[in-house]
Amino acid sequence: MDEMEEELKCPVCGSFFREPIILPCSHNICLACARNILVQTPDAESPQSSRASGSGVSDYDYLDLDKMSLYSEADSGYGSYGGFVSAPTTPCQKSPNGVRVFPPTVPQPPPQQHLLPQPGSLPPIPRNSCITCPQCHRSLILDDRGLRGFPKNRVLEGVVDRYQQSKAAALKCQLCEKSPKEATVMCEQCDVFYCDPCRLRCHPPRGPLAKHRLVPPAQGRISRRASPRKISTCTEHELENLSMYCVQCKMPVCYQCLEEGKHGTHEVKALGAMWKLHKGQLSQALNGLSDRATEAKEFLVQLRNMVQHIQENGVEFEACLVAQCDALIDALNRRKAQLLAQVNKEHEHKLKVVRDQISHCTVKLRQTTGLMEYCLEVIKENDPSGFLQISDALIRRVHMTESQWGKGTLTPRMTSDFDLTLDSGPLLQTIHQLDFVQMKVPAAPMLQLEECCTQNNSATLSWKQPPLSTIAVDGYILELDDGNGGPFREVYVGTETICTVDGLHFNSTYKSRVKAFNASGVGQYSKTLIMQTSEIAWFTFDPASAHPDIMFSNDNLTVTCNSYDDRVVMGNTAFSRGVHYWEMTVDRYDNHPDPAFGIARGDVLKDVMLGKDDKAWAMYVDNNRSWFMHNNSHTNRTDGGISKGSTIGVLLDFSRRILIFLINDEQQGPVAFEGLEGAYYPAISLNRNVQVTLHTGLPIPDFYTPGEADPTGSVC
Repeated sequence: MDEMEEELKCPVCGSFFREPIILPCSHNICLACARNILVQTPDAESPQSSRASGSGVSDYDYLDLDKMSLYSEADSGYGSYGGFVSAPTTPCQKSPNGVRVFPPTVPQPPPQQHLLPQPGSLPPIPRNSCITCPQCHRSLILDDRGLRGFPKNRVLEGVVDRYQQSKAAALKCQLCEKSPKEATVMCEQCDVFYCDPCRLRCHPPRGPLAKHRLVPPAQGRISRRASPRKISTCTEHELENLSMYCVQCKMPVCYQCLEEGKHGTHEVKALGAMWKLHKGQLSQALNGLSDRATEAKEFLVQLRNMVQHIQENGVEFEACLVAQCDALIDALNRRKAQLLAQVNKEHEHKLKVVRDQISHCTVKLRQTTGLMEYCLEVIKENDPSGFLQISDALIRRVHMTESQWGKGTLTPRMTSDFDLTLDSGPLLQTIHQLDFVQMKVPAAPMLQLEECCTQNNSATLSWKQPPLSTIAVDGYILELDDGNGGPFREVYVGTETICTVDGLHFNSTYKSRVKAFNASGVGQYSKTLIMQTSEIAWFTFDPASAHPDIMFSNDNLTVTCNSYDDRVVMGNTAFSRGVHYWEMTVDRYDNHPDPAFGIARGDVLKDVMLGKDDKAWAMYVDNNRSWFMHNNSHTNRTDGGISKGSTIGVLLDFSRRILIFLINDEQQGPVAFEGLEGAYYPAISLNRNVQVTLHTGLPIPDFYTPGEADPTGSVC
């Protein structure tokens, strides 16, 4: 009920409607607010005056019609508080100042008794007064009746009254004798408010009362009528009651309007019938709006759930990010410790080398200083012979000691600088480039059913990613089963979103599905699509695999040869399951050649008669008799040949794994071959004396009854 409150407030004053009137644009406004927004326009600039016409709704003369309950099936649970009000929907035109106005209607002078203001009535409206709808901003000029020309919206006024009453004090039980308790339910049929004890005592849910409908008190109060029905009168003939409805003008009219006014030639219907019809139309429209409102509520629930999921996922993702950054910091700290250890090692090494050199140099210097002091004391002696005895040895020792202080001895063995430079540039660049990458597998693709189809023994599938998916996709994997309920197998891997699969079995049901993948992994499968291949095979001769001497015409359905030797041509479709039948008619037959008809593997020899090798199973025939031949073995000679116009039929039944030949609709000999497995192409061999035309898509001959399908059918 709270949502309805905005519908019950005036767009000008913002309060609940008081004496609402209906403007020609179907919007409502308080009568007092309408007077406040009137604007007087100059005569020279005013557009043609348009009559403010509308209608109220009368309950006159159709009170005996069936009542439409607030919660009837037609209303679908929506309350209908009064008759349907329809404002005239006439086209608008532009005034000189660019404001849209409604076109004028034929004016009729108001009754004389209303030209002067009556006691308690509105004061007269100035001439050329203009009112603009505050919602759609349409403007129109009022006629001499002023605001009295607009119909009052009694339905809206009643809804406002009932709504305000429902918001008043709490409803009390009507059956409590002393100190009435607060009502908990209302019976729509009894029109009585009950508290729980009185309901159990006076309105038990059994017998006839079990079918009564109990509703909450507020809802029951809204459904009550606030006042008895009023009879509305015509705005142009105020002494006449509205009793008819003009279909063309879409407004209620009185009998005098039909006899004297502009509605005389219009189609009219009973007001009660149109009231009921429009109620039904409004209820039906509310059904659709109710569905949209339900969908909107479900959508809002979905969005609120998304908010919660976003918050939860945000916290989870933030924790994951912090953990990843902490892991990077830990790794950097560990590397820092390793580098510091390396620096400390270098530091200790340098100190050791320098200290060793200091110790060695100190000892050497002490020895040198001692030798120098000893030599100086020797020089002070005055004994020549004693000096000469040791001078040579001292001179040699001095020179030897000096040589020990030679090149490099007084050079530091280690520099004080650390020749280590930390190469942090790539790491800093990597840190600066550190960003989020797609860490999720792709969503399940959506099969585009309108583009998926089968043709003959080929299937085309098309798919796309979900519209809201932003996850990167590197490619797709398309899978099909074997057409016999077997396991799925990959038939395509790539980046395309459409694929045609050829070489499927005829008259088979295939299941297909597709999934996407990226660097993070493989996503979920799409929904499984079931496709049915063609029941009957349509094919032609295949120029790509035929011997070069074969000549084609008639869209590759007719063949002959330019050589006197036998040459082989095959069909462009292979069979490995089902029952298939095709025919060939002899268009030309000269000099009694012996063409061969049958089936072959894809690698059959093309320059010999069909059946000469182990890759073909054939019947060769002349003008008198025929033979079956496989791997150059001739069997089952049968009388009966061919001529121009003859028809040769080939019946391949994989359910029985047999091959049968027919000539002119009659079986030629016994079953030709048995135990056939694998994939076979239709094939013939012929020379230049023969020309045949292929006929496919034919039903199985009436005389033949196919066997049961082999559950282990082979796969081509």
